[in-house]
Amino acid sequence: MEQPQGVDWTVLVLTCQYKDSVQVFQKELEVRQKRQQIPAGTLLLAVEDPEMRVGSGGATLNALLVAAEHLSARAGFTVVTADVLHSAWILILHMGRDFPFDDCGRAFTCLPVESPQAPEEALVCNLDSLLDIMTFRLGPGCPPGVWVCSTDMLLSVPGNPEICWDSFRGARVIAFPGSPAYALDHGVYLTDSQDFVLDIYYQGTEAEIQRCVKPDGRVPLVSGVVFLSVETAERLLATHVSPPLDACTYMGLDSGARPVQLSLFFDILLCMARNVSREDFLVGRPPEMGQSDAAVAAYLQGARAQLWRELRDQPLTMTYVPEGSYSYMTSTSEFLLNFTLPSGPGAKIIHSQVEEPELLEPGSCVVSCLLEGPVRLGPGSVLRHCHLRGPIHIGAGCLMSGLDVAQSEALRGLELRDLILQGHHTQLRGYPGRAFTLVGRLDSWERQRPGTYLNMSWSDFFKKTGIREWDLWDPDTPPAERCLPSARLFPVLHPSRALGPQDMLWMLDPKEHGGETLRTWRASWRLSWEQLQPCLDRAATLVSRRNLFFCQALRKAQHVLEARQDLSLRPLIRAAVREGCPGPLLARLDQVAARARDPGVAARALACVADVLGCMAEGQGGLRSGPAANPEWMRPFSYLECGDLAGGVEALAQERDKWLSRPALLVRAARHYEGAGQILIRQAVMTAQHFVSKEPVELPAPGQWVVAECPARVDFSGGWSDTPPLAYELGGAVLGLAVRVDGRRPIGARARRILEPELRLAVGPQQDEMAMKIVCRSLDELQDYCQPHAPGALLKAAFICAGIVHIRSELPLREQLLHTFGGGFELHTWSELPHGSGLGTSSILAGAALAALQRAAGQAVGTEALIHAVLHLEQVLTTGGGWQDQVGGLMPGIKVGRSKAQLPLKVEVEEITVPEGFVQKLNDHLLLVYTGKTRLARNLLQDVLRSWYARLPAVVQNARSLVRQAEECAEAFRQGMLPLLGQYLTSYWEQKKRMAPGCEPLAVRRMMDVLAPYVHGQSLAGAGGGGFLYLLTKEPRQKEAVEAVLAKTEGLGNFSVHLVEVDSQGLRLTLTE
Repeated sequence: MEQPQGVDWTVLVLTCQYKDSVQVFQKELEVRQKRQQIPAGTLLLAVEDPEMRVGSGGATLNALLVAAEHLSARAGFTVVTADVLHSAWILILHMGRDFPFDDCGRAFTCLPVESPQAPEEALVCNLDSLLDIMTFRLGPGCPPGVWVCSTDMLLSVPGNPEICWDSFRGARVIAFPGSPAYALDHGVYLTDSQDFVLDIYYQGTEAEIQRCVKPDGRVPLVSGVVFLSVETAERLLATHVSPPLDACTYMGLDSGARPVQLSLFFDILLCMARNVSREDFLVGRPPEMGQSDAAVAAYLQGARAQLWRELRDQPLTMTYVPEGSYSYMTSTSEFLLNFTLPSGPGAKIIHSQVEEPELLEPGSCVVSCLLEGPVRLGPGSVLRHCHLRGPIHIGAGCLMSGLDVAQSEALRGLELRDLILQGHHTQLRGYPGRAFTLVGRLDSWERQRPGTYLNMSWSDFFKKTGIREWDLWDPDTPPAERCLPSARLFPVLHPSRALGPQDMLWMLDPKEHGGETLRTWRASWRLSWEQLQPCLDRAATLVSRRNLFFCQALRKAQHVLEARQDLSLRPLIRAAVREGCPGPLLARLDQVAARARDPGVAARALACVADVLGCMAEGQGGLRSGPAANPEWMRPFSYLECGDLAGGVEALAQERDKWLSRPALLVRAARHYEGAGQILIRQAVMTAQHFVSKEPVELPAPGQWVVAECPARVDFSGGWSDTPPLAYELGGAVLGLAVRVDGRRPIGARARRILEPELRLAVGPQQDEMAMKIVCRSLDELQDYCQPHAPGALLKAAFICAGIVHIRSELPLREQLLHTFGGGFELHTWSELPHGSGLGTSSILAGAALAALQRAAGQAVGTEALIHAVLHLEQVLTTGGGWQDQVGGLMPGIKVGRSKAQLPLKVEVEEITVPEGFVQKLNDHLLLVYTGKTRLARNLLQDVLRSWYARLPAVVQNARSLVRQAEECAEAFRQGMLPLLGQYLTSYWEQKKRMAPGCEPLAVRRMMDVLAPYVHGQSLAGAGGGGFLYLLTKEPRQKEAVEAVLAKTEGLGNFSVHLVEVDSQGLRLTLTE
């Protein structure tokens, strides 16, 4: 089932504890909006909680007020009005409390997942996962209202949880399955048979939890996700003006109200539960209030009374998602377990570059890291946001985060186990700094005794290190408050030197360091974990993470290119441009291109530069495809033409710097980089000359014509895989047929020697009087041989490639011809097929011209050599193109052409033997229909090459399937299975469309639709876009029937239907007077 359309959020609110973090997280939301994770029109609001401890309920009320206030202002109101909620879809995401294992909280904790389908490469945070779930899984189909979602849990939701919104009113909670044992420490819902919530238990008794068990043996856990209808949201919003609930909002606090702590689930929603009485509700206290806040019980009772009056009549229902999963991000062991759950045989390596991945043991995880040299990581251990240089050995059960190369030295020689070491960015009284914290994986963060530190009791820790209680807590600190969060363990400033991990790691082996490390530790300004939280510089943390991400991304780009991996760099390119750092990426691509030994690697690197420039233009400046012969770029092109790759890349970069000022120039620069890539492709294809061999034969007499006649070709499977660079990077396989059209070989050339030392060229019908004629008497008149649209360009290129004319020679044309041949040549080419037919005309014509010229010049060229000679000629002509056309038209019958993923480029041909009588059967069922549409292959070719160099996953997969299906199609021919061939033909057309979107004109689609009932299969010839359509009909000899069907169809234009038969001769050379 397809993913439903996502919710178009009107407002997205992210609540956070600290005032200094508001702008930081606002920017993070805006980044995601630019990545199109959030709709462009969504109002983004990062909102500070009015007080540190207003609870999830107070934070929800305040966020709702701020959203309503902004919507009211946008609608032109001067006061807050609830009317704006009636057409709004609001999403409130709560950052929640501090998280011991990520300075930016649970929302921005990076998950061990990648999103290969994302348009931009980026780390996936828990916020991103939840945003995707709310937008595409839980939210679709809901009426206007308010979604509230905590970010302190990991959720998994199936593609379509089938939530019914018919006649919905009130509030709805989303529950996920959990075991009764897990529920003992969490919240759980009790519902009736109609899914109305009867009660909500937090850390309930076993008896209470048993009442909640579902038929599947699991219980519905309180997940932190709730939906409030417009009516319910209006009721809740109304409470912001009355004490004591006004104290939950910034307006109340600004008016001097006393803060009140409310729970979303155990205050606001609990009053709607059907089994909860008013008396029990008023005397109850939410779990987040704790036992020490009894003094405010009366104040809370007043708040609950107000909630009861406003919300009691609102129905509360539950949606249970049995296939989903929920995990609260709490204790260390559970947190690490979520990172290291096995997803394959080895370690998880996410957005990271690891030089020696074999040192990462199964069950370990690396996220956004750059690991140089031998870095060994044990099972169950996690590295996040680290740039480390080995040798380093990190044992089992560890979490390392926020460490860079400067801290690598402190880790050497240690084997850490069950430890959490984190580097932090701090702001102490306006000064930036670094601090490091070290705790044990098994330590408890709860305020309870007995506590532990570094996985040992406090008493053992004091005995081992020499640290005393008064070092960590003030003398008047109650014993119950002497716990890990309040212990002043962590140095944040030293009077004489910068801090490093060694300021904490000494505690693991104090004896080795003597008493000096203890004295140094005591001399430092130290903070507890609780004291450290307001001092964390979250902006610097996110900048550091982003810098490291792009640092490893540059390494990734280099590795992908140099290792020739079929991995798309386009998401990375978009991310680099969006984040404002294309410069380092361009420099790295230049470096890869300049030192590449493989022209394919260099060409792909230059194509990536073109993609960067195109992305920088942001969709402006014109089409990517266009001319690439501006004189300013000729100097770097000349370096490449001469084989000076490093010089060419440097010159390209120098010229590029002049074209970065506006979109139009960026697009033109991108075109020229693609032009530079074409030079390298041309040089790679030129290696096919290795397989062009000639033998001298008797020179025909002057005036004697050498006539070359060729069939057309029909490609049955595998086309595009023969196109450079696919032909030598992926390897190609194309099944083609040599065919006569209406009984004729439609393509030909003739050549003869003449006494005059000149070249006479004729292009057009065999009757001379109707042909376009050109006479060349000097080399200057041949200089446009590389401009495909110049008159007679193909014929001029044929003289050069045949070795008859040396275009760079100092000798004039006249002297060259007289010296070698005693005169000149006349060459005439023709095709009875329309331009852009898709039947391989231009390549077959080039083969015919070369064959006739070579023979007229006293050289015999074998057909396989001729196939490679045409590849050379088309590169000289600068038309590019693959090898399937000349294979199809020069070689007889049914055959498969293949090229391996290597250079020099060599094409090998296998003729396919079919059952007796099958060729005649094929002739009876095969028809050509001229669509009347002219094919424009060059733009299609540019688009395909751009997609291939970008290694778009769909294009790579499709290219592989083209090659695979060509071999399967060959087997179907060997078996003589006509219906199966029809299926392959139709499948082949779908593959062509995936390769080159836009190659199917509407009129052609209409034609194919009306013919579908009469055919086994059909496809446009060649690259598509127009030209000929070929059909494999279900019944034999259907020309008249097809003509009748098409004649009845409106809007098809000037079509024509033609007989076609397999040609058993291929190229035929004859000498005539």
